[in-house]
Amino acid sequence: MSSTPRPDLKNPVHLLAFGFGSGCAPLAPGTFGTLAAVLLYLPLSLLPLPLYLTVLVLVIGVGIGLCGRTSRDLGVHDHGGIVWDEFAGYFVTMIAAPPGWIGVVLGFVLFRLFDIWKPWPIRWLDRQVAGGLGIMVDDLLAGLYALGVLQFLYWQFPW
Repeated sequence: MSSTPRPDLKNPVHLLAFGFGSGCAPLAPGTFGTLAAVLLYLPLSLLPLPLYLTVLVLVIGVGIGLCGRTSRDLGVHDHGGIVWDEFAGYFVTMIAAPPGWIGVVLGFVLFRLFDIWKPWPIRWLDRQVAGGLGIMVDDLLAGLYALGVLQFLYWQFPW
């Protein structure tokens, strides 16, 4: 990331958009951002589902603003280090997740696969939608795809 603009991690907006610094990883910042999301998910998983969904809506709403503002500040649409969208996408994946570490790890793997692969219409939307929503939308859809597969796998092969 030496030739790309660097965030000001003293700025709380940049700090959050860059996933508390996890997005500053020199390689695979999205993966490191998702790993940070796993750490945040663990206490969130203890919440009752309605409260978890409320937190998720807040994460998404705040994320649109954080990602949009940081992107404008840096002058780069969807800077690779902006990983708040990974937080939101992973939290979508983990809605009513199966219990235990298998669900946590499988959710991580599935989310990363769909986020990297970007099957239709994820890639198309990623190119069509601008601003903070554009940064968030591909990860939210990847999270929905991963959620569906995770739930299907648990339904077929409960662990």
